[in-house]
Amino acid sequence: MSHDLLKGKRGVIFGALNDLSIAWKVAERAVEEGAVITLSNTPVAVRMGEVDVLAKKLNAEVIPADAASVEDLEIVFEKSVEILGGKIDFVLHSIGMSPNVRKKRTYDDLDYDLLEKTLDVSALSFHKMLQVAKKQDAIAQYGSVVALSYVAAQRTFFGYNDMADAKSLLESIARSFGYIYGREKNVRINTVSQSPTQTTAGSGIKGMNHLLDFSDRMSPLGNATAAECADYCITLFSDLTRKVTMQNLFHDGGFSSMGMSLRAMNLYSKALEEFCDEEGRIIYG
Repeated sequence: MSHDLLKGKRGVIFGALNDLSIAWKVAERAVEEGAVITLSNTPVAVRMGEVDVLAKKLNAEVIPADAASVEDLEIVFEKSVEILGGKIDFVLHSIGMSPNVRKKRTYDDLDYDLLEKTLDVSALSFHKMLQVAKKQDAIAQYGSVVALSYVAAQRTFFGYNDMADAKSLLESIARSFGYIYGREKNVRINTVSQSPTQTTAGSGIKGMNHLLDFSDRMSPLGNATAAECADYCITLFSDLTRKVTMQNLFHDGGFSSMGMSLRAMNLYSKALEEFCDEEGRIIYG
């Protein structure tokens, strides 16, 4: 159901890959609420994913770009302002990638070149995005920028690896840039700490299915879905949240405030599965 929360607004959505993506759901909801948008992802993702299908459905133009490249981001914002006919009202950063996770490197055996790639793509790209937009004055007064995060920025989760470091940096950037952009342009910047969600990117996390089940049992309201996250992002893009900025907002069914639930305790008491290597040693990383 549409409430016209974004009627007349212009947005840029980074990170939509396929219909499992949170960014995909956000794009659909934004247009449903009256916005016009552009879509951006890496050239490889555009070729391999289904972004063109989404673009056709939403009558949105796709601007391929490497979000870690300042030059590419400059093109995205320049073209978006031109295509949409004015300054941008909202931006979604839904970008995350860890080569160490893909290569199954544990946290105590990281490849540091790959770590730099993780931080650049998953967090520094957010700073680059904001800096480019600010220098171009591409975001309108009272605009809203949201980046997707995860509670592993504050707590240790088995298998989340160096992505936890990236999410911590991402949230810090939102606070630091949020102060400057808010004071100078009334632009608000927040992160949404979403429940673990079954996306293409999330599938690479070790023990993802177990994590989804555990968090669902722990959360009083259960896990938040990608579609529900999209609804929440829409409220943050709307004028209803004009005074919300520099916040890390938990959208996780209450998981972040829990210690132990009865459902999780019942499961824990029945079985304890340990991850071991070929020699029977427990893998903690």
